[in-house]
Amino acid sequence: MSGPVVRQGAADRAAGVRLFLMDVDGVLTDGGIIHDAAGVETKRFHVRDGHGIKMLQRAGVPVGIITGRTSEVVAIRARELGIDIVRQGVYDKLAALREILAGTGILPAETAYAGDDIVDLPLLRAVGFSAAPSDAEPYVLDAVHYVSSRAGGKGAVREITEFLLRARGSWDAVTAKYFPGGAEG
Repeated sequence: MSGPVVRQGAADRAAGVRLFLMDVDGVLTDGGIIHDAAGVETKRFHVRDGHGIKMLQRAGVPVGIITGRTSEVVAIRARELGIDIVRQGVYDKLAALREILAGTGILPAETAYAGDDIVDLPLLRAVGFSAAPSDAEPYVLDAVHYVSSRAGGKGAVREITEFLLRARGSWDAVTAKYFPGGAEG
């Protein structure tokens, strides 16, 4: 496995992140949607992505979702992870960003967003730090500051959250209980 693509200035941009937002389908999942015979929708989430989200939250960085689809499965997963910022059925993701940031004191430059498709481009260009899974559309890969070495739904969010934690200087504090004596395994 080759490593992530980290563009010049990405770490400096990530160091100032105070909010992490992401798409769901193709980022937090592999993009597949399963409907059973009753029409119930199912998605597959990776537990390591969830742990990365929890570590980022422990470092004081709120996490949110902006997605074009509406799914009860996403609402359930967000609740499980303690994600309070959830915008589903969003057509204009840039407008959703503005609405989320209004009154928070957080600037677009202090926001990170992970996306994978054409609908994410305006938001990826508006934030201070942008990221994508390795299997995102080529024009998305060209537009972002950080390309994970992992595909959507296969640990990409975990890798992105670890990069953010390290850039912000939060990694050691958040992971201290896992590495007694400060030595990373």
